[in-house]
Amino acid sequence: MIQIRPVSDLRNKFPEIEKIITKEGQPVFLTKNGYGSMVVLSLEKYSELVDDIEIKLDEADIEAELTDERHSHEKVFSRVRARVK
Repeated sequence: MIQIRPVSDLRNKFPEIEKIITKEGQPVFLTKNGYGSMVVLSLEKYSELVDDIEIKLDEADIEAELTDERHSHEKVFSRVRARVK
């Protein structure tokens, strides 16, 4: 179940929010004045989201060191668009 809470709950009900994100593994969406403000995740869930990206960026850095070939953003995005279609 999606957890949407006011940002004040982060201060006033921290143990409850901590239980939701660590024990249940669910993110908690926080609102301020009725609008979305932030998402609180456990470190494990955050790592799951970014680890693959970090690995790919490291691979790209290594590849960039091994070659002088560079591509403009127009060329890269046109290739991506072509593959998506």
